[in-house]
Amino acid sequence: MDGNATVVGGGLAGLVAATRLAEAGATVTLYERRPEVGGRVRTETVDGFTLDRGFQVLFEGYPAVAAELDADALDLRRFAPGATICRPGSRSVLSDPFRDPRTAISSLGNDEVSLSDKLRTLALRYDLSKRDEADFFAGRDASIREYLRDWGFADDYLANFVEPFYGGITLDRSLSTSKHVFEYTFRAMSRGAIGVPADGMAALPEALAARAREAGVAIETGEDVESVRTGGQGRIPFRTGRADAEGATVELADGSTRETDAVVVAATPPEARRLTGVESIPSEVVPNVTGWYTLPEDETVETGKRILLNAAADSPNAVFPISEVAPEYAPDDRALLAATFLGEDPLDRPAVALRDDVRDALGAWFPDRDFANLETIDVHRIRFAQFSQPPGVHADLPDPDDPEGPVVLAGDYTEWSSIQGALESGRNAAQAAGRYL
Repeated sequence: MDGNATVVGGGLAGLVAATRLAEAGATVTLYERRPEVGGRVRTETVDGFTLDRGFQVLFEGYPAVAAELDADALDLRRFAPGATICRPGSRSVLSDPFRDPRTAISSLGNDEVSLSDKLRTLALRYDLSKRDEADFFAGRDASIREYLRDWGFADDYLANFVEPFYGGITLDRSLSTSKHVFEYTFRAMSRGAIGVPADGMAALPEALAARAREAGVAIETGEDVESVRTGGQGRIPFRTGRADAEGATVELADGSTRETDAVVVAATPPEARRLTGVESIPSEVVPNVTGWYTLPEDETVETGKRILLNAAADSPNAVFPISEVAPEYAPDDRALLAATFLGEDPLDRPAVALRDDVRDALGAWFPDRDFANLETIDVHRIRFAQFSQPPGVHADLPDPDDPEGPVVLAGDYTEWSSIQGALESGRNAAQAAGRYL
């Protein structure tokens, strides 16, 4: 492969697309409007604490993670399988006996979930483990709630475990998200751990950027792209349908232009719609609020490195023992907890009210402890955490080559809203762009 390509956007998808094109022999320049790459996967440091921008985790079982990242080099800190179901005065562990045999007896004795539902969970695990990769995100769709009811799961199982657990994954405690998301992530959890890099989730784009530079990609940060034009006729004016179509012109915000043989648009959904005119790029988004809290190290709670699910209320949806899993996230004398809040209302609630909800929940779950010293470090209010994924949405997502001319799309919105979707879309976009080089 020869020729030159331009990538617009330095998130996970853009970095993978740029690397793949450069490794195939193209000359590649990537423009990112922010001072650093990463897109929605970012990490900041506040008062010595490592805070990921909105609570995020890495699923080791995602195929694209194995293809594009080195989990060992990321120094991953792993959560224990399963979760702890919490309600006032009660905590009970529900885990995967195959991945965590030590908890088999305690999980079997968990009275929040019936024995029949535990057996159905194992049957579902087996069924999904036998599926081919191509079988996911295809065929009849339904909501997660409808899908699990069809399997015969009881409403108590959905309310006590699935709602808060998958509320954290899909940001939708109502379980109205596509069943395809449930199936794919459930299988991924049976194949590998969930964790965070010791240096924070920003280690993912940093590793991808290092690989891109090694392949020869020129990464230009702080550069905003104003428009993409093909064929000299203005922005995306026609569709040639030919792999040898005329090149494209990328105009930067400062008015300068770059001539290129192919363009990969890996920008946010609104920006990708603006640059390409592809109306099937999803515009409905799902928000998330993450609160970051600290306690003195000697006052923290022991969770066995498991997520604490709120089975009794939805605020907070769940609490995560970050420094118990990844001690590097907090100073030596402090403990770090993250709590997630779902829906639109938390976007406008005062930080003190969110903290009080976390304090009250912890106090109810651990009645022998005093959480008066719980302090807020920061609150991340993210209006676009995922694009909305109701049943049927994935069949209508754009293909990488939907834009006119030698322009292709890269972003999880061409696959499904996840790190897996972003990484996979970058690889697919590079293949599509390669037809013009």
